[in-house]
Amino acid sequence: MAAAVPKRGAGTQRAAACIDMDVRSEPRRRNRKQTVAARDMNELARRRRQLMRMAGEDAALLVAAAPQRMRSADAAWPYRQDSDFHYLTGFPEPDAVLALLPGREPAESILFCRERDPDGERLDGPRLGTEGAVETCGVDDAFPIEDIDDILPGMLEGRARVYCHFGQEQEFDARLLGWMRRLRALRGGGVVPKEFVALGYLLHDMRLYKSPAEVRLMRRAARISVQAHCSAMTMARAGVGEFEIEAEMQRVMRVHGAVPAYMPSVAGGANACTLHYTANRDCLEEGMLLLVDAGAEVDCYATDITRSFPVSGRFTRDQRRLYDIVLAAQEAAIEQVCPGKAFSAAHEAAVDVIIDGLRALKLLRESKARALREGSYRRYFPHKTGHWLGMDVHDVGDYRIDGEPRLLEPGMVVTVEPGLYIPLQAGADAARWAGTGIRIEDDVLVGRNGPQVLTDGVPKAPQDIEALRMSA
Repeated sequence: MAAAVPKRGAGTQRAAACIDMDVRSEPRRRNRKQTVAARDMNELARRRRQLMRMAGEDAALLVAAAPQRMRSADAAWPYRQDSDFHYLTGFPEPDAVLALLPGREPAESILFCRERDPDGERLDGPRLGTEGAVETCGVDDAFPIEDIDDILPGMLEGRARVYCHFGQEQEFDARLLGWMRRLRALRGGGVVPKEFVALGYLLHDMRLYKSPAEVRLMRRAARISVQAHCSAMTMARAGVGEFEIEAEMQRVMRVHGAVPAYMPSVAGGANACTLHYTANRDCLEEGMLLLVDAGAEVDCYATDITRSFPVSGRFTRDQRRLYDIVLAAQEAAIEQVCPGKAFSAAHEAAVDVIIDGLRALKLLRESKARALREGSYRRYFPHKTGHWLGMDVHDVGDYRIDGEPRLLEPGMVVTVEPGLYIPLQAGADAARWAGTGIRIEDDVLVGRNGPQVLTDGVPKAPQDIEALRMSA
């Protein structure tokens, strides 16, 4: 007999809103030139100027595009630009190098890139070329990448140091060392940069603070991710493969102009106890919980959402007791995502709630003070409660300053993701929950007046989840 359809109360209305979310305004088909042109050139220029001011006029800054990665033989992986390079240029192609030379006249920002080439473009698609790079990225000048060995060494003469990602790409490192040797030889031991400085020291602190334009991109990625998660919730049932859920989420993302920000985890039952489960090849069974960890990426900006929900449509009593602990922990943690609070405050709040909950269920027998001191709660909650989010899923930025937890400031974005995982080998006290994994994760912007949850469109209150599941 089919389950009775619940009355259309608040939970059902919220569930319907999730399904009906209108993302038709998201652009579906855009070529690479349009993608770059859509970016704010003024913001890109502002970032470059700010970085050059921080480095000083006696420095040079070099950033290379991500190389094309090969999957096998002559088959390449889908191209994804290096985050730092994209942050400073918006340029979507490989085989490019950005040189920033503070105070240089008449051009401070120079991009070396591939030229237009009909034969090459017939194989790999359209290129911007040097003229297109200046037009769409707003750099001062551009030269063919084939000429970089002849042009760039002379541009580095007289600079005291070079900021770069030395040690990240061996091929670029070798080329950079070659430029230094060539410059010394050409100038007879003249003034050449004497040190390499980690570029991330300056650039990654900039990336930690999201501008209004970046927040708009992250909100757009969040809307698409919400739709993908809601679609996954509606199709999950016994007999459906984890891989089918994954495929449906990727379909929703691609339809709306996004790509997966990372390998999704679609983990039914005990698979959810593996924190980085990505095999996604088992079939769902009646009575199990399904954990889905997936997020969309739009123009290199990521989302990161996790939900856990019952395959059958309703939580069992024991599942609900565990789930309520995780949800309460997340709510307590989100309250700590405020200006002036330490980054660690969210984790501490989540741990406090989880220890209380585990003790109430007799999964922890020791005192709260001892559980905190000895970390016994980590048997069931082994990870931190969140991380920075932005162009990378685990985004750049220091978590501690001078040995102390960093204080949150407006414009930062974090994930909040407490969880509980009871392995199949759990002892007698935890037998009823053995093979259960629950995580609830949202993306939270540090607003001036408190936390702003970017991904709250995906149901997480038990009654809202059940309403959506039962209405499918």
